[in-house]
Amino acid sequence: MPAAELVEARARLKLVADDLRGEREWGPRLSIVNPPRWELGHVGWFQEYWCLRGAQGVSILPHADDWYNSATVPHALRWELPLPDFDATLAYREEVLARVLALLARGDVDPYFAMLAARHEDMHAEAFHYTRQTLAYPAPALDVRAAPAGGPLHGDASIPGGVFPLGSEDDGRWVFDNEKWTHPVVVRPFRIARTPVTNGEYLRFVEAGGVPPAHWRLTPQGWEQRRFDRWLPLAEDEPVIHVSCHQAEAYCRHAGRRLPSEAEWEFAATWDPVAGRKRHQPWGDAPWSAELANLEGSAPACVQAYPAGDSAFGVRQMVGNVWEWTASVFLPYPGFHRDPYKEYSEPWFGTHRVLRGGAFATSRRIASATYRNFFTPERSDVFAGFRTCALDA
Repeated sequence: MPAAELVEARARLKLVADDLRGEREWGPRLSIVNPPRWELGHVGWFQEYWCLRGAQGVSILPHADDWYNSATVPHALRWELPLPDFDATLAYREEVLARVLALLARGDVDPYFAMLAARHEDMHAEAFHYTRQTLAYPAPALDVRAAPAGGPLHGDASIPGGVFPLGSEDDGRWVFDNEKWTHPVVVRPFRIARTPVTNGEYLRFVEAGGVPPAHWRLTPQGWEQRRFDRWLPLAEDEPVIHVSCHQAEAYCRHAGRRLPSEAEWEFAATWDPVAGRKRHQPWGDAPWSAELANLEGSAPACVQAYPAGDSAFGVRQMVGNVWEWTASVFLPYPGFHRDPYKEYSEPWFGTHRVLRGGAFATSRRIASATYRNFFTPERSDVFAGFRTCALDA
């Protein structure tokens, strides 16, 4: 399985990033993007560092540690490094994968680190989507698939609350350190929206004086949204996207609502009141399929779509389509012990907000009902929206 994950992750990365050559391999200096030439080399370096160093000791590329270690190379410096050219960067990345696969076949790579490298690559594939959107580059050349239609869905689901096991179970599945492990929390009864906030709902807030999301504009023909390099009429039944956590909270104040805590979010997504236990995913314990959630896709879908993926409480799209801001600060769970990749979680505790659920560009390996994404609350470049809770139960 680790070898298949690495091959699948690489195939998707190639589709979303390997055409970003020429002027686009550097791009403008922005704090929210990396130069693609550096980022592609970093993906190869990360896989080499965690999967090969025990066997080979040093990098197969001289100076790779000085160039590609994101923990030690300042962000602003990444445009100034004497990096290999674009083709040589891709060749390095592919040579690393070939060596890792060969060692995996002989049982000489720890599967834990191979699966870490695959998920790291998945994250960067999604980050390349963000970059393409931010810089108005063309959409990646991905297949467009139709979203399974669902009937009208409005209002709130009533969640009974109770003692809830928040976090991932220690059941052999690969998870990140910040998900470990389940611990009891008390959740009061609450009501949560069955769908994320839509463009149409958010538009009414904008027309009342709220701040528009990133990549919206008002034209004589009406409101439009930019999707990669194309301006399109605003799709009012799609989830609002490219809003910061601050904008989400402003909407909530206007609407007399609030953001869910991450414990509330996970309760609504995973608790099965009939079985009296958590599900791995909102729809149950079955693996993801294209009928259940909008993952590894090319664009967001209507909030009514994917009815087969509903949670036990009838809450829709809690995995896939759009990341959802929560009210929770990103903090360690009780008894937190960092994994070997120490830079992943621990440096960001207390400064970031938790997002849940996954977006249309998220990998199936990343998106689960217990996965904790985290960004600073002012970020609006990621594929993030939100759903709301009633102020009273």
